[in-house]
Amino acid sequence: MNIFEQVLENPRRMKKVRRIFYICLAFIVLGEVAVVYLLHAGHGHFFFEEFPAWGSFYGLISCVLIIVVSKWIGHAFLMKKEDYYDD
Repeated sequence: MNIFEQVLENPRRMKKVRRIFYICLAFIVLGEVAVVYLLHAGHGHFFFEEFPAWGSFYGLISCVLIIVVSKWIGHAFLMKKEDYYDD
């Protein structure tokens, strides 16, 4: 049994891992907000680049959009019917 199975199968350990993940996520967002306000204030090319955590939000929306478009392309053009080769 490897370390990942031990962590993921134990609910108490998984709760700790999830808590650590959320703490790290909060530090990343707070760090990005601090960088926007302290270091890059007024240096954006567009008005929306000054929003706190704009890079994180843009990255999240971009990833979701890539997944949705890829699934749509797969279902609309690439997948064939189940009896495609039986005809």
